[in-house]
Amino acid sequence: MERLNLPITGICSFGKYPICTDLENLDADIAVLGVPVDFAVSYMSGARLAPRRVREASTQYSRGDIGYYDFENDRQCLAAPLRIVDCGDADILHADPQHTFDAVVAGVKGILRRGAVPIVLGGDHSISAPVGKALEELGEEICVVQIDAHLDWSDHVGPLKYGNGSPMRRMSEMDHIGPMAQIGLRGIGSSKKSDFEDARAYGSVIISAREAHAIGVEGILAKIPDAKNYYITVDIDGFDISIAPGVASPYPGGLLFDQVCDIITGVGKKGRIVAADLVEVSPVYDPSGSTVRLGALTMLHTMAQIETQIMKK
Repeated sequence: MERLNLPITGICSFGKYPICTDLENLDADIAVLGVPVDFAVSYMSGARLAPRRVREASTQYSRGDIGYYDFENDRQCLAAPLRIVDCGDADILHADPQHTFDAVVAGVKGILRRGAVPIVLGGDHSISAPVGKALEELGEEICVVQIDAHLDWSDHVGPLKYGNGSPMRRMSEMDHIGPMAQIGLRGIGSSKKSDFEDARAYGSVIISAREAHAIGVEGILAKIPDAKNYYITVDIDGFDISIAPGVASPYPGGLLFDQVCDIITGVGKKGRIVAADLVEVSPVYDPSGSTVRLGALTMLHTMAQIETQIMKK
């Protein structure tokens, strides 16, 4: 009898895709890596639970090798021969940030060396710094596109330089990181005036949520720097609190799902998406499970844009 492999059955890998935790034997176009940590959060923890819960939510949308039909664009997405693999989690150690960040760098570099595009599931936003560090493996300049309610340009909090409010500043210090676009910022944030001044001096394009709503997706895309390579980092609090309550720093006035998907689609048309991450999902604050589903679907949409680029090669 043919196995139906329905979403409710089986092991909860991302999208129920095959599992390969030995990166030396990875054979994939897109590879998922979890980083279940939240040691860099200063107030509301819980993001360490996100990779497992996002994977579970993603199984509802699993379709295996047949992929799914996008009727709006008349295309079959995430179908064979595209190869998607779940690589499990980086070998984190909660009491040792350096060990954890080294493991993230090693994991992402391992994925890149096998020719796959990394999709990283955090975890708090501090993990984007080691993900960005690992992208030096590509040997090319990369533009970072950030969806976020916050600037994340803090230099340090006491001696801590790798908190969840610092990844964009840390990446700005890396030679292979070029232009940046930061979209969805709003309200009472964690950054000081001097942080915004430093970000602007770096050349970062800052688009508040209010401006994003006013100028629309085409206006946003026009402001995103042209580049060959893009790294997309999605902090779930960039979405409006009405659809993303399960976050460490929820705030009203944020972006909506279709907006973010259209931005990601547009970035994919501007250049190559070389990596993407999802961070700051805190499932404990959303019993409905809508936030983990939002995160899973955002990453699936991102994968579909990467697929388009792969199939054009």
